[in-house]
Amino acid sequence: MRNVTLEEVDSLPVAVLPIATVYPPDHLLVWHEHRRAQFLYAATGTMLVETDDGAWTVPGERAVLIPPNVRHQARMLDVETNSLYINAAAVPWWPGVCRVVEVGALTRELLLTASDIDPRDGMDERDNTVLALILHELSRLADVPLHIPIPPEVPFGRLCRRYLAAPDLAIGNAQWSREAGMSERTLTRRFREETGMSPAAWRSRARLLAAIPLLRHQSVTEVAGRLGYATPAAFSYAFTRAFHTAPSRLSLAAIRPCR
Repeated sequence: MRNVTLEEVDSLPVAVLPIATVYPPDHLLVWHEHRRAQFLYAATGTMLVETDDGAWTVPGERAVLIPPNVRHQARMLDVETNSLYINAAAVPWWPGVCRVVEVGALTRELLLTASDIDPRDGMDERDNTVLALILHELSRLADVPLHIPIPPEVPFGRLCRRYLAAPDLAIGNAQWSREAGMSERTLTRRFREETGMSPAAWRSRARLLAAIPLLRHQSVTEVAGRLGYATPAAFSYAFTRAFHTAPSRLSLAAIRPCR
């Protein structure tokens, strides 16, 4: 199924609904939730997914697993998706929190094939086999650490979401502590209790996540300078250390063209 809404087909008595969608540039799917688990795959572009307690950056040819009934929003940056909406009973292993995963060649081809399946027309043996094989492959996909926690406690959540929207190297603990109405020492202690990292480390990771959509249109050197790194090598080292992949793998030149 292509470019149909979940609401049109959610009541169908099938375990898996495959839906492929082409989104307008910079399209925002505002806060919502689904009764089904969602496998949201970016065939192209970059997706920025948020829940109440975290943010996930999903480059092309990766996917995010969203648990059922989890409130989330997603910004689509030049994105074409292949989604699967899955009854929870069919995937008892589904994670309780969002995960970003690598999607290999076999799964990509299966998702492309599944987008031509329309359960409204009935399902034959081949359709059921394709969807069953996809579910098997999904359980084997490797995680990618493209996540950052968002603390729910006031005022930290507000500070973090604002920073994610506009990362700025000039913002430091002094500014955050003034806005939070607490000392820098208290800010650091409480923030670490909420997230497991210091405010400075959190902002550094947020800036690296912000690099991912930029790399689709700019070189590693340009992105490094824009984010305030002294050299492209320093940026590449920090990026690779954080995400276990080199930024050059996500650059425009390294992205496989969409078929």
